[in-house]
Amino acid sequence: MYNIMTLNKISAYGTDNFDKSKYNIADSFENPDAIMVRSGDMHSMEFGSNLLAIARAGAGVNNIPVDKCAEQGICVFNTPGANANAVKELVVAGLLLSSRKVADGIAWAQTLKGNGAEVGKMVEKGKGQFVGPEIMGKTLGVIGLGAIGVLVANAAIALGMKVIGYDPFLSVKAALGLNPMAKAVNDVKEVYAGADYITIHVPYNADTKGTINSDTIAMMKDGVRILNFARGELVDTASILSALESGKVSAYVVDFPSDEVLGVKNVIAIPHLGASTPESEDNCAMMAALELIDFIENGNIRNSVNYPDAEMSASGTKICIMHKNIPAVISHITTALGNAGINIENMLNKSKKDYAYTMIDAAGAITDEIVSKLTAIDNIIKVRVI
Repeated sequence: MYNIMTLNKISAYGTDNFDKSKYNIADSFENPDAIMVRSGDMHSMEFGSNLLAIARAGAGVNNIPVDKCAEQGICVFNTPGANANAVKELVVAGLLLSSRKVADGIAWAQTLKGNGAEVGKMVEKGKGQFVGPEIMGKTLGVIGLGAIGVLVANAAIALGMKVIGYDPFLSVKAALGLNPMAKAVNDVKEVYAGADYITIHVPYNADTKGTINSDTIAMMKDGVRILNFARGELVDTASILSALESGKVSAYVVDFPSDEVLGVKNVIAIPHLGASTPESEDNCAMMAALELIDFIENGNIRNSVNYPDAEMSASGTKICIMHKNIPAVISHITTALGNAGINIENMLNKSKKDYAYTMIDAAGAITDEIVSKLTAIDNIIKVRVI
C-alpha cells in the first residue's frame, strides 16, 4: 500500500482517482510515499525516506523547496493549465475593474445608506467621479503566452481589444491556440511601448523577479493600467507605488495583496482569487492525482518542475533512476547491469538542468544486490524498480 498525505483539503474529484486497494489517503502520515498540496508551506518540512513525489494542485510551486527535493530524488509536479480558465475569467474582470472604477463606485454607493429618497439624486450627482474608459479598441499587452496568457489574449480579442503578446519560450501548442489576430512580438519593449493595459503571466523565479520595475514602467504609455495575477513579486512594489503617485500608471490590479499596496489610491487588491473556483480546484486535484499515480505505478513523469518529463512502456522490469546530469553516469549504469547479466531491452534518458532521469526496460530479475550496486554509483540519487 502507498500512503498519500494531503497537506490541504484536496477535492475528492482528485483523490477518488486513487485505487483504495493500493493507496491510503490521509492528512497525516509519518513517512508518506507522496504528498498532495495546494498552498501549504513546505519549506520547513523534513522529508522521509519513502517520499517519492510531491504534487502541487496548482501552477506555482513557491511553497515547495524544489531544489531540496531534486537533491533528494523527490519529483515535484504541478498542474499547468488546470486552473487557466479560472484565472482568465478573473483577469477579464480585472480589465474592467481597472477601467471603470467599479470597486470605488460600489464602496461609495454603500456610504449613501440612510439618505432615503435622496439616494437617487445623490447617485446622479456623484457618479461622474467614477467615469472610466471602455476596453474595446484598446491594446492589451500580454507578457507570457502560456496556458493562461493565451486564454487571456483570446478573450481580449473577443471583447474587441487589440493584443500584443510576448513570450521568448512560446510553445508550438500555445502558438497554435493563440488567436491569429494577436500579434506575437520578439521584443518585450514593443509590449511596453504599445499597450494601454499590460497583464503578466510568467513563472516567478530569480530571473523574473521585478519584471515590472521603474525602468520598464518608463517605457510604457502614460496612464497605462497594469494587471498582476501571476505572482506579487513580479512587480517591484516601490516602482509601482511611485508610478501610481505620479500618474504614469492609472491603475494596478493585483491578486496578491501586501501591506504596502493596501489602501493605496488606484490599487485594486484582490485576495488571491485567481484559481478559487470549484471547477479549478477539481481540475487541479484530478491532474495532480493522475500525475502521482502514473509516476508511482509506471515511473512516468509528466509536468515535473525539477526533473525532466519522461514516459516509456516496458515489456520486462522497469528500472527508474534519478541522477545528476553529468557525463559517464549512463555508462556506469549499463556496465553495472551488464556485469550482473541483465540485458537492456530499451532505455530512455532525459535531462533537466542539473538533474536527469533514466528508465530502463530490463530483461531478467532485478535483485536487491543489483539495486544496491546501482545506488552505489557516484551521482546516482535514487533507484526504483517497478
